[in-house]
Amino acid sequence: MTEIQITASVVGVVALVLGYIIASTLMRKSIASKSNTLLDDAKKNSEQLKKDKILQAKEKFLELKSEHEKVINTRNRKMNELEAKATEKDTKLNQRLEDSKIKSKELESKFENLTQQQEIVERKEKELEKAHARQVKALETISGMSAEDAKSQLVDALKAEAKTEAMSLIQDTIEEAKLTANNEAKKIVIQTIQRVATEHSVENAVSVFNIESDDIKGRIIGREGRNIRALESATGVEIVVDDTPEAIILSCFDPIRREIARLALHKLVTDGRIHPARIEEVVAKTKKQLEDEIVETGKRTCIDLGIHGLHPELLRMVGRMRYRSSYGQNLLQHSRETANLCATMASELGLNPKAAKRAGLLHDIGKVPDDEPELPHAILGMKIAEKYGEKPDICNAIGAHHDEIEMTNLYAPIVQVCDAISGARPGARREIVESYIQRLKELESLALAHPGVLKSYAIQAGRELRVIVESEKVSDEKAGAISFEISQKIQNEMTYPGQVKVTVIRETRAVNYAK
Repeated sequence: MTEIQITASVVGVVALVLGYIIASTLMRKSIASKSNTLLDDAKKNSEQLKKDKILQAKEKFLELKSEHEKVINTRNRKMNELEAKATEKDTKLNQRLEDSKIKSKELESKFENLTQQQEIVERKEKELEKAHARQVKALETISGMSAEDAKSQLVDALKAEAKTEAMSLIQDTIEEAKLTANNEAKKIVIQTIQRVATEHSVENAVSVFNIESDDIKGRIIGREGRNIRALESATGVEIVVDDTPEAIILSCFDPIRREIARLALHKLVTDGRIHPARIEEVVAKTKKQLEDEIVETGKRTCIDLGIHGLHPELLRMVGRMRYRSSYGQNLLQHSRETANLCATMASELGLNPKAAKRAGLLHDIGKVPDDEPELPHAILGMKIAEKYGEKPDICNAIGAHHDEIEMTNLYAPIVQVCDAISGARPGARREIVESYIQRLKELESLALAHPGVLKSYAIQAGRELRVIVESEKVSDEKAGAISFEISQKIQNEMTYPGQVKVTVIRETRAVNYAK
């Protein structure tokens, strides 16, 4: 390389170095001036921001100060009001205290006056007692009777007068209650009876079996009477074949047996084959058929009456009632009639008619048991109903309808009343003449045994008792008491259907003659 080229390279490098130095110097100066400018701006901004914050802090302080002053002023105002009220209360209390002191002084003076007046009254009372004692002594001297004797006579007189007035008041109250109760009861009973009507039958111990001709009688008797003996043995019924034309008499106290014998005879006569073996077969089939018919009768009766849920054994007993009579009245018809009466009366009284109807239907099931225990039919019926799951109120109504047990619900008196209505209505039952006459005599004798009774007459088949009393011995008030006492005695000592009306008659006559 030549020297000229070397020299040129050195010069170029030196120029670059000098240019870099100059550029860096200029750059440092520029940066220094900018930094100074930024610092000045930052100082100015910070001063301005500081001033702004100080102003805001002053404003906030002034605002808080004003709010605090408001709160303090409000609290001071309330405290002043409370102080004013307390001062006012103190003033009032002081005033009341002064008033109470004044009143206490007045009361003390009044008390002193009352004490003085009481002393005066006590003195006067002592003087009055002394005067009363002098008067009593003077009266005892004049009347010749002590004060105790006079008092006892006065008490006796007052007792007699009070007793007479009480008897009159009691009689008036009883008459008024009877009038109101009788009107309402008659209305309910009449409405009930009018809505129920059933037929009745007469109880018999015999049944008549009609035949077409008397020739059949010989076949029924059989050779040497073996057919009739077999029939009587199988049925337990006495068969009477006599001269009655075209009829055979079946005699037995059990109506079911009589019905079995009648149906069996009808089958044998219709079939024509009559001999001991055939008789036993037909009687056995008839018994089974009648048992089925009894159950069906019980079911049909319950369906007709709208009674559901009866035990099958109770259904069978209801069916057996069809073949049982009581005083000439068919038991099933009587029970149906009683059930309808109970339902109607329960509806009128606001009770459950279904429960009353159930109790009325079952009230006499104790009359148709399979065995014959030594129990009243009402108690036996109650035990049977309990055994087969009837409710307690139904069982009590069954057991209490003849007063053997205490009534515990309203269905019991309804059943008792409806049973009496069904049995006592005209034509429902027969009554033996001897017992009827005996009952009338007992009624008259019971009335005649009462003091003051002159005559007595049982009328209207024993449903009314007319009692004539002696007017000299019995007053009008006493007549009412005699009527009540005789009715209570009849109710407690006698058994009778329906009710007995007791009428006491007291007659006074004034007779004069013009001459």
